[in-house]
Amino acid sequence: MTIENVFAGVAVRDLDAAVEWYERIFGPPDAKPMAEVTEWYFPGGGGLQVYAGPERAGQGSFTVSVTDIDEQVAALEAAGVRSPEPVRGPQFETVMIKDPDGNSIAFARPVQES
Repeated sequence: MTIENVFAGVAVRDLDAAVEWYERIFGPPDAKPMAEVTEWYFPGGGGLQVYAGPERAGQGSFTVSVTDIDEQVAALEAAGVRSPEPVRGPQFETVMIKDPDGNSIAFARPVQES
């Protein structure tokens, strides 16, 4: 067996409110396979499920791989999502935000060594 991809899931208290917030970052969702689940799929593979789970809301985290951390910060700001300055390390540049429920979202760009 070979694992080919990963699909992250994050619980929220109010699905409709969370979907509105996540749409500001990821655009319109790609699917709503069940009444309590909304999904986004990404061009490089993988995806995100945001689902109604009030008892687990705010306890999740996931990382989104991006090609340009500064463009991502600008896009977050344009969407009305405040973010801290990126952390720039020898292997990754990252910026961490939280959704309205407190789930942690990291945007990360691997640093290419020359």
